[in-house]
Amino acid sequence: MKRPGLKKASKRVSCSKRYKIQKKVREHNKKLRKDAKKKGVGKKVKKDIGVPNKAPFKEDILREAEQRRSKLEEEKEKNKLAKQQERAQKRKKENSASRDADPKAKKARKELPSQEVLVKQMVKQSDPRNSKKHLCSELNKVIDASDIIVEILDARDPLGCRCPQLEEAVLKGEGNKKLLFLLNKIDLVPKENVEKWLQCLQLEFPAVAFKASTQQQDKTVQEKKARFATLNGVVDQTKGVACYGSSSLLQLLGDYANATGREGSLKVGLVGFPNVGKSSLINSLKGMRACNAGVQRGITRCFQDIHISKNVKMIDSPGIVAAQSNPKAAMALRSLQVEDKQETVLEAVRTLLKQCNKQQVMLQYNVPDFRNSLEFLSFFAKKRGFLQKGGVPNTELAASTFLNDWTGAKLSYHCKAPEKPSLPPYLSEDIVREMQKGWDLDKLRKGNEETLRSVKFPNQASSIVLLSKGPTAGVLSDVVEDKPAPEPTEEDMEGSCENKEAGGVKEVSEEGTAETDEPQIKTPLTTGVVYLVPGPSNDALCGCRITVV
Repeated sequence: MKRPGLKKASKRVSCSKRYKIQKKVREHNKKLRKDAKKKGVGKKVKKDIGVPNKAPFKEDILREAEQRRSKLEEEKEKNKLAKQQERAQKRKKENSASRDADPKAKKARKELPSQEVLVKQMVKQSDPRNSKKHLCSELNKVIDASDIIVEILDARDPLGCRCPQLEEAVLKGEGNKKLLFLLNKIDLVPKENVEKWLQCLQLEFPAVAFKASTQQQDKTVQEKKARFATLNGVVDQTKGVACYGSSSLLQLLGDYANATGREGSLKVGLVGFPNVGKSSLINSLKGMRACNAGVQRGITRCFQDIHISKNVKMIDSPGIVAAQSNPKAAMALRSLQVEDKQETVLEAVRTLLKQCNKQQVMLQYNVPDFRNSLEFLSFFAKKRGFLQKGGVPNTELAASTFLNDWTGAKLSYHCKAPEKPSLPPYLSEDIVREMQKGWDLDKLRKGNEETLRSVKFPNQASSIVLLSKGPTAGVLSDVVEDKPAPEPTEEDMEGSCENKEAGGVKEVSEEGTAETDEPQIKTPLTTGVVYLVPGPSNDALCGCRITVV
C-alpha cells in the first residue's frame, strides 16, 4: 500500500508472510531436486582423465583414439547426407505429383532449364577479370607499355620464380627493352644464400637485393606516426615496417633515365608470379598504400600505373599464369589453382611436404613425428588452436595457414644456388652484354652490399631447405583452359610392366615416392617406352637424354 507523501510503495511485508514465502520456495526446490533425481538429470558426468604421461605407447593410443573419432564423424556425415538425399527425393516426388496435376506447372517446368542457363551465363560474364585470357592480355599490355621490365623473384626460390617464356618475349620484343632482376624477401633467407644467388643472377642481368615493407598504412595514419616519432626521437624499424634497397633501386633507375636522355617519365613494368611482392614493392617505394596487397594470391587483376618520382613511373601487373605442364610443387607455390578451386589445399600441402626434410619441418612448426600430411595438419591444428566442435582439429584451416606461410612473407626456407651456373638456351653472351649496357653496375654492387649489411637475416639452421624444380613455365598468349592429362589405361600399364621385365627401362612418375625426394619425369601418354641415359649433371631434366621408341 502506498502511503501519502511517498513516491514509491514500501516493499516491507509482515514476518509471517515472508516466512511463508520462504517455506514455499524451499518446498518447490525440494520437489524439483526429487524429480531430477528420478530422471537422472542432475548426475555429474565423470571427467575423462585421459592417458597418463608415464603410460607406454601414449602417442599410439592417442593416434588410435583420434582415428576412431574421425571414423565416427565420417559415419555421421554419411548418415546425414543419406537423410538429406532421402528428403530431397521425397520433395521431388511431391513436386512432380503436384506439377503433373496442374498443366500450367508443366510449362513452367519446361522453361526452368533455359532460365538456369541464362543465370549461369550472367554470373560468368559478371567478373571476366578472373579468366586466364584476361590475365594474359593485361600482362602483355604491361610488357608493351614498359621501357624496363623488372622481373621480381622470391629470394627463397629465385629459379622457381623465373619464367623463361616471359624473358624470351622481352628479349625478342620491339623497342629495345631492358630486363632487370629484383630479389625480394631477402630477410627470409640466410645471408650466404642471398649472396650466392646475386652472383648467379648478375651473370645474366643486373640484380637488385630488396626487402619490401609489409605494413603500409594509409597517409593519415602514417603522418600521425611520423609526428609522434619526431617528438619522441624514435624511428620505427621493426621487421614489417622497415624497407631496404629502395634507395639503391631508385638511384639505378634515375641514373639510367638521365644516361639515356629520355623525355618524360621512365616506365618500369613489374612482372612475376603471384605473391612475389609486386604491389608491396610499389607501396614501399611510394611510402603509402597505393596498391592492394595481402597474403591472398591473385589480388591484382588488372593493369595499374603509379608515379613513384618525377622521372619514374611504375606499372603493376597481375601474376603470370603458370602452365599446367609444371610439376605439382611449382603449381602449389606459383599458380592460382587453390584460389580457383581447381585443387584442394590439402593436396597442395601434401605436395610441399614431399619436397622438404621432415626433421626441419618438425623443428620449424614444433610438432611431433608424423607419418603423412593429414597427421601433420592435425598436429599443427592442435598447436595453433584450430579446433572444431568436440575438439576435432580443423585440417582445412591448418592447411590454408600452412600454405599462406609458404607463399607469404613469413616462413624462412631457401633453395641452394647452382655451383656452376650456365646460360639458358635463349640467352647468349652478346645478349647479356647488350642488356648490361647503360647500367651503373658499380653503384648497384655497392648498394646491394649496403642493403645486405642493414638487413637482419635468419640463421642457416632455422631455415628449411626446399628442393627447387627449376624455372616455372608460364603462359603469355590468349589461352584455352588447360585440361590435365588423362589417366593411363590398363593396356598401357600392362605394356609398361612387360617392358620393365625385359630390362633397361626405368619407371618414372611425377610425384615420386615418399622416401626419396629426387626429381622425376612423367612420361607423355603415348604408346612407347622412355629410356633414361644419365648425363654429367645430377639434374633430372638437364642430365638425361630422353628417347621415345
